Amino acid sequence: MSTFKLDGQDVPFEPGDTIIRAAWRQGIEIPHYCWHPGLSVAANCRMCLVEIRVERPMALPILAWDDKKKQYVSATKPKLQPACQVMAQADMQVFAKSEQALKAQESTQEFLLLNHPVDCPICDQAGECKLQDYWLTSQTKLKRKRTEPVHKPKGVVFGPTIVYDAERCIMCTRCIRFCEEVAKDPVLDMRERGNTNEIVVSPGRELDNDYTLMTEHVCPVGALTSKDFRFKARVWFLKSAPGVCTGCATGCNTWVDFDPRYQRVYRLRPRDNAAVNQYWMCDDGMMTYKRFHEDRIVAGRVRDGGRVAEVSREDALDAAAAALGGVAPGKLAVVLGAQASSEDNYVLVRFAREHLGAERFYLAAKAAWKGDDILRHPDANPNRAGALRVAPTAPATLTELASDLESGAVTAVLSLGSDADVTEADLAPLSRLGAAGAGAHVNLAVNAGPLTSAASVVVPVASVAESSGTFVNAKGVAQQFRKAVSAPGTIQPAWHTLIEIGRLLGWSPDLARLADVRSAMPKALPEASEAPAAPPA
Repeated sequence: MSTFKLDGQDVPFEPGDTIIRAAWRQGIEIPHYCWHPGLSVAANCRMCLVEIRVERPMALPILAWDDKKKQYVSATKPKLQPACQVMAQADMQVFAKSEQALKAQESTQEFLLLNHPVDCPICDQAGECKLQDYWLTSQTKLKRKRTEPVHKPKGVVFGPTIVYDAERCIMCTRCIRFCEEVAKDPVLDMRERGNTNEIVVSPGRELDNDYTLMTEHVCPVGALTSKDFRFKARVWFLKSAPGVCTGCATGCNTWVDFDPRYQRVYRLRPRDNAAVNQYWMCDDGMMTYKRFHEDRIVAGRVRDGGRVAEVSREDALDAAAAALGGVAPGKLAVVLGAQASSEDNYVLVRFAREHLGAERFYLAAKAAWKGDDILRHPDANPNRAGALRVAPTAPATLTELASDLESGAVTAVLSLGSDADVTEADLAPLSRLGAAGAGAHVNLAVNAGPLTSAASVVVPVASVAESSGTFVNAKGVAQQFRKAVSAPGTIQPAWHTLIEIGRLLGWSPDLARLADVRSAMPKALPEASEAPAAPPA
C-alpha cells in the first residue's frame, strides 16, 4: 500500500483517500470541524489546513513584522491547503504541526470563537465539544475582542426532537449535508453571510424525519441539542459500553452511555461499523434505551385465582420450577424470543430439550415496522436470525401456539420475552393457562408486554444493557454487546435464570459462565465479532 509522510510518520492510504481520511484511519487526528467521514467535503471551516512541501512549493506574499527594523517588511509564507480536500499521493510530505500550520489552526480557532457565547457551564456539549478541545490544543489564549458579540436566535425549535442555538453555531454545515445526503430530506439550509449567517429550516417545514437525532450527533459544537438528552446529564459523569441496537434486524452498533453512580442509561450513540451501520442510527433506534428502565419487570409475578400478586424473585423461581415440573413430555410449548440474545435462546432450547423433553418450539417477535433503504430493516427484532439458528426445528408462530392450546396439544408454555406480533385477544388461550389448576405459562421477561400479561408466572430477567450477549442481524453478522449497568436487585440474565430454574428441577448442565455458554453454542451460529472495551479517546 502506498504511503505518505505526516509530520514524519508514514501513513498508508487507499486510492481516493484524502489526507485527513488516511490519517483518521490510522487514529491520527488532524484538527477539523466540517469534515466527517460519512459526508461530502465542504472545506469551509479551514481548521484542517496543513503544509504540503513539494519541490516547487506555493508561496503567498505577506507583510511580516521585523523586530530589528521595527516595521512590517515584505515576506512570503507557504500556501496551506485543507487536508480534507487534498488527495493523498505517494511520497507526499505533509505537516500538520509545522509552525505555519499550527499558527493557522490558532487563528482559525480564535476566529470561530470571536462571537461564540461563553456558556460552557450550561451547554450540553460541554465535555465533548471540539471548540473546547481545540482551544486547549490550538489556542490556549483569552479572547482579545472587547466589543459586544453578535447576537443570534437562541432556543429555536427545529422540530419535535431538536433545538437550535444560532450563537453557538460555527456554520460547519454538517447538519445540512447529513439531511441532504444521508436522510434524503434536505430541509436545512444556511442564510445570510459572514457573522450574521445561521442555519434555518425550509419555510413551511420542520426537521421531522426518522434521522433527526443524527443531525444533533454530527454537530461538533453545542448548536444542535436533543430535546430528550437536553439538560439531563453531564457527559464527564457518563461511561460508555459497546452495545447493539435492539430496534430492528439491522443491528446498528452503539455506545451505551450510562452514569455509574445511578446505574442508569441516558442515551445511545452510533458506534462506527462500515459493514453494518457506517456512522449512523435512526431516531427510534437511539430511543430504545428507554426500555432499559421503563415498564420494567423488577419483581416476580404469580397469578392465583385470577389475581396477580408480586412476589420476590426467589419465590418466582420456585413457582416456575413447580409449574414446569409436572408437565407431561410433549405437552410443553417453548417460545423463543427474537428480542433475546442467542445465549438466552440457546440455554432455553437446551434446558427444554434435555430436561423437560420439549418437542414443540415457537417464536415470539415484535410486529414489523416501517423500514427504509438507509438503515431501518422491516423486521423490528435484533436477533430473529440468532433465535432461528439455535432452534432445533423451524419454530412455529404464536398464532399456531394458540391453536395448539385450543386443541389440547399443548398444556403448558415456557416463553422468553414479552413482545408478540399478535394481539392480546389472540393470546387468550395462554391467559387461561393456570386457571383452576390447568397447566401454566411461565414467562421470563425484561419489560411488561403481551406475553407477561398472559403469563401465570413471570420471572424478571436482565435487559441487554444489564448483560452481555450476542445478536445475529438480518445479514447473518453476529455481534457482541457488553454489560453496561447492573440489574435491579438480584436479577440475572435469562440464560442464568433458566439454569437456576433447571437446578431446582434437578438439571445440572456444564454451564456456569457466559464463556461456557458461548463455547457450547452450535456451530451453525456465525462467529461473533468481539465488542471493544471502550470508545476511542
